[in-house]
Amino acid sequence: MKKLLTNGTVLTRDAAQPMVEQGAVLFEDGVILEVGTAAALEQAHPDAERIDAKGGIILPGFINAHHHIYSAFARGLSIPGNCATDFPGVLEGTWWNIDRHLMRPMTRMSAYMTLIEGIRSGVTTIFDHHASFGEIEGSLDEIAEAATTLGVRACLCYEISDRDGAEKARQSVLENERFENYCKTDKSGLLAAMCGMHASFTISEETMAFAREHTNAGFHIHVCEGAYDRDHCSATYHETVVHRLARHGILGEQTICGHCVYLTDEDRRMLAETGTAVVHNPQSNMGNAVGVTDILKLFGAGVTVGLGTDGFTSDILESVKTANVLVKHMNQHPSIGFGEVMDMAFVNNAKLADRHFGDTCGVIRPGARADLIVSDYRPMTRLGPDNINGHITFGMNGHNVTTTICGGRVLMQDRELVGIDEEKIQHECRAQADALWKSLGAH
Repeated sequence: MKKLLTNGTVLTRDAAQPMVEQGAVLFEDGVILEVGTAAALEQAHPDAERIDAKGGIILPGFINAHHHIYSAFARGLSIPGNCATDFPGVLEGTWWNIDRHLMRPMTRMSAYMTLIEGIRSGVTTIFDHHASFGEIEGSLDEIAEAATTLGVRACLCYEISDRDGAEKARQSVLENERFENYCKTDKSGLLAAMCGMHASFTISEETMAFAREHTNAGFHIHVCEGAYDRDHCSATYHETVVHRLARHGILGEQTICGHCVYLTDEDRRMLAETGTAVVHNPQSNMGNAVGVTDILKLFGAGVTVGLGTDGFTSDILESVKTANVLVKHMNQHPSIGFGEVMDMAFVNNAKLADRHFGDTCGVIRPGARADLIVSDYRPMTRLGPDNINGHITFGMNGHNVTTTICGGRVLMQDRELVGIDEEKIQHECRAQADALWKSLGAH
């Protein structure tokens, strides 16, 4: 049945028709059919099911290009004796400690609640990077179940690493391969697969080669998030991390390199030439005190740079705001970087979604996926296609989102989740989080 999201200002991200005041979007079977004025579309399609935007702003659904869903269980967590003074200490004391205790029911419930947070903040597509060395096999199915039940588009991978031994590294490779094959038969249209890797410094030559042999998908890997990754690769392999990945055939248009804080000019050139994407995660980098990704040099080299949250939040607009001030702070220049940040969040993230889901995402035009959101943001100054990015950065936040639609399915309407017992999910999530905390000796 045709549906009509109507009675709102449509901001399309389509240069051919950037804005429609008092507009509407007609869609069916997950695809946008028409974009126009509410009056014209309501008259032309009187039988369409109407969804009232109530005078709000209609936007394409947001895309988060790098997330760690399970990290939500760390909120409020204090692990006894864990007081890191550097990034390797953060990994060992917090994240690797958590994932060694993470079991499938914990993975499943963290996915439900994190994806619900995404829905509430207008995120319709998530690229997740998962690790649960307590229980590896089938762990991606738990996230996939939550995504398909809730109706969110999710590109998933499992984090390959030798940090817990060669056998678990092998299991991690096979989990990626198994899920990649599963996605080939999935009928939901919501799932995609990548081959996840932690980072160069935790992956042996043998494991990296084994992974390359067992996937036809692109890779999703942390690259030079901290200086330790750079220094380890230089001392061990006498090359940069980017060169090492190139030697193993891991770079390419289907690959995402997260962070990329410590790169050489030659690294950036290789990323650009191979079409490899980089995803910037500003809040996480600041919180871990690892340094700042030089997004301006990446753009200057021609690299496709997207934006993620790295588990720090599920609200991509928080990363937009942070990235905007961070690039200015880093360069001590108040008038640079704004355009690049907007391109990361709203142009390049859409390119990544297109690459991995084979659809047109991140834009409102006929033929694109019907991933739509409504914001109740009420601008106190003029709003137009020429200044929407300024309103988003300095006015909007995820809490403004009232309605979220993914692939034509209404996931939330007027801030009410559709067909989901959120209270029950919250109760089950708390029980699994408590079990994790207990296993960590926390309380």
